[in-house]
Amino acid sequence: MLGDKQARIFALRTTEVTREAQVRHNCSPVATAALGRTLTIGLVLGAMLKGDQSVTIQIRGDGPLKGIMVSANSNGTAKGYVGNPHVDLPLNANGKLAVGQSVGQGNLHVIKDLGLKDPYQGTVPLQTGEIAEDFAYYFTHSEQTPSAVALGVLIGTDGAPLGSGGIIIQLLPEAINDEQFIASLEQKLESMPSVSSIFAEEKSLEEILGQIFVGMKLQILHEQEVAFRCDCSAHRFSKALITLGKEELQELIDLGETIETVCHFCSQTYNFKVDQLERLLSSI
Repeated sequence: MLGDKQARIFALRTTEVTREAQVRHNCSPVATAALGRTLTIGLVLGAMLKGDQSVTIQIRGDGPLKGIMVSANSNGTAKGYVGNPHVDLPLNANGKLAVGQSVGQGNLHVIKDLGLKDPYQGTVPLQTGEIAEDFAYYFTHSEQTPSAVALGVLIGTDGAPLGSGGIIIQLLPEAINDEQFIASLEQKLESMPSVSSIFAEEKSLEEILGQIFVGMKLQILHEQEVAFRCDCSAHRFSKALITLGKEELQELIDLGETIETVCHFCSQTYNFKVDQLERLLSSI
């Protein structure tokens, strides 16, 4: 919490989360940056949920990345993938990874499963494809919460993430018309170093926030570990194979070969031998 309950801040170091995603999907630097940023904001949205609630982010752009999908929940875990993890683009005009160009133009979809009859769905057009600006627009226009979003992933010369994280600031109703507080906040944000470099440093989140918002009252309300974690399993994939129906399962059996299935979210493979397929067929 910032000030006298004037704004709430979410600060996440997601370096290990992004590293896990990069290794699992063998992502190129620009794909790693795009996925890392989206995993970070997904974990923020997950932190706003309770119990078994979950959130899914779909970024559908016409760029060579071919979209991003991230799912997160309230316990600090997230999973995700990009359509083309090997996309390779030259640096943009600012000498940075061309995340916006890789994403392209399109829409941002947020689907929240709140345990109700129908999920909450919010859709906004992509503003830049750089992820942070797109979510700042989403929070303001879809959730009516004025927000500043800063996301970053620093990639090393070997293609691995050196630092990844995000800082999200949301104005609370008490501060909407507080021009002095907003001006002070804007000044702090303008002088803030790049997010990617901030999270590459060996500093605690409390130290980072203290340096950014020096002179402003800061109160830590909640801390939580975050991780890349997928809930896929061989059992889930066997159930998916059953949904193919008797005819298609028999066709797979007739091939006489082991069938390999792959989880999009984490790239884990599950192999099913002919005798296993036969047991699945007999269970229908």
